[in-house]
Amino acid sequence: MYICICNAIRECDLRRAARCCPGDAEAVYAAMGKRPNCGQCLEEANEILFEEREGALLPARAA
Repeated sequence: MYICICNAIRECDLRRAARCCPGDAEAVYAAMGKRPNCGQCLEEANEILFEEREGALLPARAA
């Protein structure tokens, strides 16, 4: 699914970038060589970044 239509940034690309790029959506976009154009994606992008980073901090559950 595309998160940012203006820059053709897919959710999987944003999640991958979240694991190696610090900061908010604008900072991650910059690390990807992009910048927000219309800005309508920023709220959802920030939620995805938070979700991805929070998931990376949780310990794996034992089966």
